[in-house]
Amino acid sequence: MAQILLLAKHLRDANSVDILPALGLLSHQIRVIPSDASQLAELPSADLILLDARSDLVNARAMCKLLSGTNQAPVLVIMTEGGLATLAGDWGFDDFVLADISPAELDARVRLSLSASTADEVISSGGIEIDESAYAARLNGRALDLTYTEFELLKYLVQHPGRVFSREQLLSDVWGYDYYGGTRTVDVHVRRLRAKLGPEYEQMIVTVRNVGYRLAIR
Repeated sequence: MAQILLLAKHLRDANSVDILPALGLLSHQIRVIPSDASQLAELPSADLILLDARSDLVNARAMCKLLSGTNQAPVLVIMTEGGLATLAGDWGFDDFVLADISPAELDARVRLSLSASTADEVISSGGIEIDESAYAARLNGRALDLTYTEFELLKYLVQHPGRVFSREQLLSDVWGYDYYGGTRTVDVHVRRLRAKLGPEYEQMIVTVRNVGYRLAIR
């Protein structure tokens, strides 16, 4: 469930369902605030921003430009079909939706926007840093030379520090359901990862007897 801000030009006679009916059928938390530049200095935190551009395209374009310079949350512009011809890349929005969008499509657009907004984040735990955008892994600043699968396995463990995973679960979540190899391949990749972490840090990947593995929180 996402925290969504809905910026609306006319608050007196509109709520989130009036502006975007599909929102009423989704479980996201919605807060409606005025679409006004004076509100940006104290804009509440949110996972995503919806900007009502159905009736005032000039204001919507100005707000998009302001938001792109001051806000980290993705911005989705709500449009009517008649207004699509005015959209341009210099607005600075992340995506647009039509006001009569279906709930399923809106939910998909929200999920994709949220995943895209976090794609470039660096994940870290216990001195290990995973940079997904650069496909790079570092241990206390030292670059790790990993294969694709080693990188994906280490990333998965770093994303869930302290949590114990069975070999079967790691096969499913890292290798995928269409992988037909045995669980021994997990042991092989863990052994290789430990070797690349080095003697001082190899025990960060802890073997949990009769279960699987976890990343120790140091």
